[in-house]
Amino acid sequence: MLDEYKTLKTGGEGYYTDKRSKFLAFAHHVSTVDEIKELLAGYRKKYYDARHVCYAYMLGPERLDFRANDDGEPSSTAGKPILGQINSNELTDILIVVVRYYGGVNLGTSGLIVAYREAAADAIAHSEIETRQVEEIITYSFAYPMMNDVMRIVKEMQPRIVSQTYDNTCEIRLSIRKSEAEQLKSRLNKLSFE
Repeated sequence: MLDEYKTLKTGGEGYYTDKRSKFLAFAHHVSTVDEIKELLAGYRKKYYDARHVCYAYMLGPERLDFRANDDGEPSSTAGKPILGQINSNELTDILIVVVRYYGGVNLGTSGLIVAYREAAADAIAHSEIETRQVEEIITYSFAYPMMNDVMRIVKEMQPRIVSQTYDNTCEIRLSIRKSEAEQLKSRLNKLSFE
């Protein structure tokens, strides 16, 4: 089971020019479609005089939620090459926006594909990429006398403690790498029957 994914730690900017057309590329770490919409609105406002604001995004560790947009460029000449760079770098939780200023000379479909691909690649090259782990949150409730046993498992398996409450009934929320989640659940559940 895959429990790692690559994403941007810090975003970057890229640039490409061909026949006086300028392509400004911006890569961002994102986690929701709302965040993407907000960033796109900001770029459309900031670069209101640009001919096209094209983009592609990929969301989630499974990399199943994605979209490419040509924003008026000929079909599949902008969004797809941008998405292609995201895919070839195996990135997710990423948005790449490429703003085009038209230079007066048509580039043709192959020229556009190269331009958008190179601008997106340059933005990725100027970003810092990191590998993150897919984590699962486990909530476990237990009686106070079981505290030492629970904490021993926590110490051995090293999950991150998200929250904990100690009362007559204690509750601990742990975040652990997805591939180790079943083992942690199983060890905690065994405590309940000892």
